[in-house]
Amino acid sequence: MKIKFGILFKLFAWYLLACLIFYATILLLFAHIKNLARITENIVNRNFLIATSSKLMIDALWSMAENQKKYELMQEEEYRQYFGEALKQYETNLFSIVWLGTSKSGYNPWGVLYKEFDAQFESGNNKNDYLHAKAPWLKEEVISKWADQIEKARTANDRQIEDMVRSLNVRGRRADEFGIVGVLASLVLGLLGIIGFSFGMIRPLRELRRGIKSLSSSGITAPIRIHSKDEFGELAGAFNDMAARLTEEERMRSDFISMLSHEIRTPLTSIRESVNLICEEVMGGINEKQRRFLLIASRELERITTLLNHLMQISRLEAGAVELHPRAIDLDEFVEGAISRLVPAAEAKGIAIHSEVTGGISEFYCDPDNLQQVLLNLLGNAIKFSPGGSDILVSVRQEEWEKTPRLVFSVTDKGPGIADSEQALVFNKYFRASGVREEFDGVGLGLSISKYIVEAHGGEIGLRSKLGEGSTFSFTLPLYGKD
Repeated sequence: MKIKFGILFKLFAWYLLACLIFYATILLLFAHIKNLARITENIVNRNFLIATSSKLMIDALWSMAENQKKYELMQEEEYRQYFGEALKQYETNLFSIVWLGTSKSGYNPWGVLYKEFDAQFESGNNKNDYLHAKAPWLKEEVISKWADQIEKARTANDRQIEDMVRSLNVRGRRADEFGIVGVLASLVLGLLGIIGFSFGMIRPLRELRRGIKSLSSSGITAPIRIHSKDEFGELAGAFNDMAARLTEEERMRSDFISMLSHEIRTPLTSIRESVNLICEEVMGGINEKQRRFLLIASRELERITTLLNHLMQISRLEAGAVELHPRAIDLDEFVEGAISRLVPAAEAKGIAIHSEVTGGISEFYCDPDNLQQVLLNLLGNAIKFSPGGSDILVSVRQEEWEKTPRLVFSVTDKGPGIADSEQALVFNKYFRASGVREEFDGVGLGLSISKYIVEAHGGEIGLRSKLGEGSTFSFTLPLYGKD
């Protein structure tokens, strides 16, 4: 599978998108801050200066008018000097305003005032010489006109200051809004990214875990469904290929074992019958030594035959070829019948088998031949692994599972127990616990066969065990009626 969009690419793309939103927010905030600084600078460096200078100009105009009248009345030279100082103050402030430049509207009342002022005093001449002329130096209507013009320009400047302050307020709120929206967008995007990537990683991991658990518990698994094109998709494809190859190899191995068992069974049966006939002296007399070796051969042939039968049975069960013939049976007789068949083996080790049937169930429907094999397998394992002189408990009780009555069969022993890491594997074919492989014979088919038979009855089989404290194997069956 060719990876189109890998995990690294997705992470980088998401990181790039988050960075774009973050830096876009920063740029917008920077632009707003720059506009706020520009407006503030304009207010401080231009409008406030105009407001201050215009006030000084009006004061200078009224000072000139007052000193001019006083000079006319009293003809004292100091009033001429005061008039000149006020005129100079007026000119200085007017020039500082004009030097700031025109407004955005293009109309500059201060430039008009400066032109009128320059024209009034004949540009290029010394104004002090002009003041030596006879008073009045400035007509009252000129002073009033200039004062009105300054007042209007000053009022317009004040309105401009108000507009700028209002603009500052609006832009400040917008900057706050952009900042909050940008931060929230970054947080939401980050949260969505975490949720998206977590879901995108947890879902395929959960599918892989399901497939691995199915493969480890039953040896087969359905193809896992992962639709992504990244490394998880590639891993899913590799897992599905591996599972398909394992399933095919298991099928071929099962077919081979079934064929081999069938081919070996016929000559093995002939050999066993021949050995039995020789032991019964049908072919002539034998001595005790010959009889002893023939009995050993007969027991080994019986063991091999049993093994072949188990191999053939597990092959049929895996292929779904198990046929059930349920009928009503007595529950007590069913349990006691299984126990009685294994009492000799238990007594040989000094083991006592106890039974406990509760729930008032006298009979139930099942395939007794197949189901008794399950109980015999569990009892046989309990006897095999229990220490001498211990007890084994076989219990049957009725329980309600999701409003459905079920029978629960349990076999409890006091054997060595099974490690937690191996409990999920005990029902697999050929599996044998690590603590008993070297001490006890067997190929690990009994529990696997039992699992198939119980599931064919619509039940479940399970295990509770702890190292050093024994094990309890149990299986549940639904209570079928005659219908």
